Amino acid sequence: MKQGAAAALFHRVECGNLSVKDVTGQPITVAGWVYRYRNQGGVIFVDLRERSGVLQIVFDLAVDKMLLEQADSLRSEDVILVTGILRARAKEAVNPKLSTGEVELLAQELSILSKAKPSPIPLDEHDDEASEDLRLKYRFLDLRRAPMQQALAARHRFISNIRNFLDKNGFWEVETPILNKSTPEGARDFLVPSRLNPGAFYALPQSPQIFKQILMIGQVERYYQIARCFRDEDLRKDRQPEFTQIDIEMSFISQPMIMELMEKMILGALRDVFSLDIPNNIPRMTYHDAMENYGNDKPDIRFGMKLIELGDWAQMTEFQVFKKALASGGRLKGLCVPGGAALSRKDIEDLTAWVMQDFKAKGLAWAKISESGLESVVAKFLPEVAQQELIKRCHAKAGDIIFFAGDTADIVFATLSALRLKMGERFNLIPQDQYRALWVVDFPLFERDKDSGLPTSLHHPFTSPVPEDIETVLTLGAKSPQELTAEEMQRLLAVKSNAYDFVLNGVEIGGGSIRIHETKLQSAVFRLLNISDAEAQSRFGFLLSALQYGAPPHGGIAFGVDRILMLALKRFSIRDVMAFPKTQKGQCLMSDAPSTVDELQLRELYLKSVARKT
Repeated sequence: MKQGAAAALFHRVECGNLSVKDVTGQPITVAGWVYRYRNQGGVIFVDLRERSGVLQIVFDLAVDKMLLEQADSLRSEDVILVTGILRARAKEAVNPKLSTGEVELLAQELSILSKAKPSPIPLDEHDDEASEDLRLKYRFLDLRRAPMQQALAARHRFISNIRNFLDKNGFWEVETPILNKSTPEGARDFLVPSRLNPGAFYALPQSPQIFKQILMIGQVERYYQIARCFRDEDLRKDRQPEFTQIDIEMSFISQPMIMELMEKMILGALRDVFSLDIPNNIPRMTYHDAMENYGNDKPDIRFGMKLIELGDWAQMTEFQVFKKALASGGRLKGLCVPGGAALSRKDIEDLTAWVMQDFKAKGLAWAKISESGLESVVAKFLPEVAQQELIKRCHAKAGDIIFFAGDTADIVFATLSALRLKMGERFNLIPQDQYRALWVVDFPLFERDKDSGLPTSLHHPFTSPVPEDIETVLTLGAKSPQELTAEEMQRLLAVKSNAYDFVLNGVEIGGGSIRIHETKLQSAVFRLLNISDAEAQSRFGFLLSALQYGAPPHGGIAFGVDRILMLALKRFSIRDVMAFPKTQKGQCLMSDAPSTVDELQLRELYLKSVARKT
């Protein structure tokens, strides 16, 4: 860079913020990337783009012939520095699509700071032809596109808004360790070998859970952190191996107090940053009602189509498939889709194949409603009284379709929950410009592992049961889970947790709980999770020790920044709101991570790879 250009950078102004009020006749300097280029013969127009926006630059033969010739060498994405006079555009030349559309810069000096090769991906904000893999490979270019610029700017404003709220409410921002020991959080850990401690490993944090509890014991009282977390799990559009969460913990707090404060924080940020008007009176829904009415614990309440209980109705029918499912301890639920009778036989066959493959359903029974009654292959098994009761119970009308799922509870809920969302989208039943939030509460503290039959944590092992169930946990926790009788196991599975999830448009964006703050109760929970006292001491000894030195009642929550941005900006995936995401295989296509390392590095870490070389 020439000395004059370097000096001019000190006086650079943001071109996207210029308007007619800045027309003073004095020279100004702007810098950025050549976005569009038009040679009109004697006049060259360049749209200069930088973070703040786009400004039209004019190179005029009548002003400087050599400058025009220099400008003629410019191509898209060249980085330039321009000094000139800002002037108002002629009335007929005003561009209402640009924030700077009323002005243009008449160039007097041009410095080419960097030349650019032709871009392998289109950078126009409305051009999405490039595949996602190609965009991720050239992420340094993709970041220049308006959608990514908007996402990163919104991310910054959102986090700043959250920080300001928490600062005003007495929270301290405290960093917790990235390198720690492996603890169960519901997913696989990423492990880091220790060179100085041969054979020992750190784990990257799935969340700062234990450390933020330690901070409460350490009298911090109100903590937050914009925390990076790491989970080695299979990826979907709303998951990444590393992600960002707003991590919060408070002492001397109750569930209603946390929920009230967090509502103010999240709704305020969504309103201030994204202009989303979400009603303040956020409803509370129990886990039981969420599952029974919607089939999952993060229901999208922007539309109806609740699941209908048909267990008792099945006894009015002659359909043995339904009765056998119930006799074996399963469930029978229905889903009425308004207008669903428009589905063709091929549509229904495709839906049946989908639920059988993805959710292990044995099939998908259905009945269309016509003016004359039910139209279905199962109608012959349904006496008239059963048909009328079905129509009444489902509030069905001519033109609707009723789907049935009879199987184990988990298959029934998973099948109809997914079908509800698919049909909601198919028939445009989901308001796309509406945001509806709710709290889901009263989760079970434990669930039963399908393989071992032993209890596991529905959330994590540091979640407290509700006060009325604490004594049950203490009593049953005197035993190992293998020693529990069938009746005791049922009592245990009925225990409710003091946990709460924040759901927005069918996506869980935050979750938390009141924590266990007494050693006796924490030890009982560990034992019920088949973690012996010796193992608990080995893995969580520092927490158990800390709880013996005066732990305050405390609780907290964590919100997923990436998921919130995805919803607020209406992006398909969280990869579209992160600067450097991984693919669904956990790869960074730009840097080619993860990659192999040489043998010397492995030897220094006392490691040997057993992976086959390809």
